[in-house]
Amino acid sequence: MTSSILHALDGVVGAGNPVVSAAPIELSAPGRPVPLVARISAPVTGSDLPVVVFSHGNGWNLDGYAPLAAFWASRGFVVIQPTHLDSRRYGFGFEHPVFPSIWTERIADLTRILDQLDTIEAAVPGLAGRVDRSRVAAAGHSWGGQTVQSLLGARILDEAGNVGDDLSDARVSAGILLSATGLGGDHLHPFAQANFPFMHPSFREMDTPTLVVAGDRDQSKMSSRGPDWFTDAYTHSPGATDLLTFHGAEHALGGIVGYEVAETTDESPERVAVIQRLTSAYLRTALHLDEHSWPAARAAFEASTEPIGRVDSK
Repeated sequence: MTSSILHALDGVVGAGNPVVSAAPIELSAPGRPVPLVARISAPVTGSDLPVVVFSHGNGWNLDGYAPLAAFWASRGFVVIQPTHLDSRRYGFGFEHPVFPSIWTERIADLTRILDQLDTIEAAVPGLAGRVDRSRVAAAGHSWGGQTVQSLLGARILDEAGNVGDDLSDARVSAGILLSATGLGGDHLHPFAQANFPFMHPSFREMDTPTLVVAGDRDQSKMSSRGPDWFTDAYTHSPGATDLLTFHGAEHALGGIVGYEVAETTDESPERVAVIQRLTSAYLRTALHLDEHSWPAARAAFEASTEPIGRVDSK
């Protein structure tokens, strides 16, 4: 069943090319408690390569999410993965003085990357002069999705319900949100209410073209709402025009973090393979590389006689 979908999707995104990956690349980040380091993955050939800045989920680092990063790079994208301050490698737990500002530092990490593309190009052998800086997307999973939401235009509501500062970045022209947290409110558990001010987003201002990806069995430990919580960005924002919902998928969506890591409670290499291809097709269209790529991939996904998910558009 899935093999037929993959065959059709491969006809859209094409065969992959060899990839070079360099890490850790240290970037300038004055005042940051620890240095900002990133992994850069890119195809060994090709020019005018678009950029995808990827924000990892809670506790992860630049070595995670290889199923996505390597695939995107093999299909012609320069993928940049920072290690945020919440990484387990640093040990800044909930009680650490730096923790309350980690959510804003996460956003700053992504803008620092975009400020230093010269350094990034020079750090990877053979990459200089091959990057198209006019085509930049931001993608993130879980807490990384919340981080990316801000670059796409989402705001944070204060305790009085007032919309916070605009932290969007005009250099980012497309987004992918994977298992991204939804609206705040009374359904948030007390721990989340007390410790995560960023879990009160307003999506009305998020107008950047965005693909939302969610699982219909993803039950958050931070919210009493069901899996539909992870589709709020699609429901409430003008920019999120497409939603992919996978049947039976939990928070790791089958293994986008890594096939055998502890967070992958719903391991499905087949589902990950479909996500790899659909997201690649979306990026190609959203970044104006191929206007037919996403419509063709969406049609192939919808045409399956034994669907593993559904796609909604508005």
